[in-house]
Amino acid sequence: MSRARLCYGSLMTKLLEKAITKIRDLPADRQDALAEMMLEFVEHPESLLTDEQWKEVELSLQEADEGKFATKEEVAALWKKFGL
Repeated sequence: MSRARLCYGSLMTKLLEKAITKIRDLPADRQDALAEMMLEFVEHPESLLTDEQWKEVELSLQEADEGKFATKEEVAALWKKFGL
């Protein structure tokens, strides 16, 4: 059993465990900054995104899972529309 699982129990996902492992290698000030961001997200998720924005994120993830991505032509048209 990994050190993270011993510390946090079996409820932590493997992805979160991987992130925590990488964060441990950062300087203390960076660890603290990431910890503050994670706590803010967990304790006050409404302060980060509106319900509508969360729905957009969920829809985007669903579309990505389904392989629905913009074509090169669609991306080029969007850049052109905004003069980029």
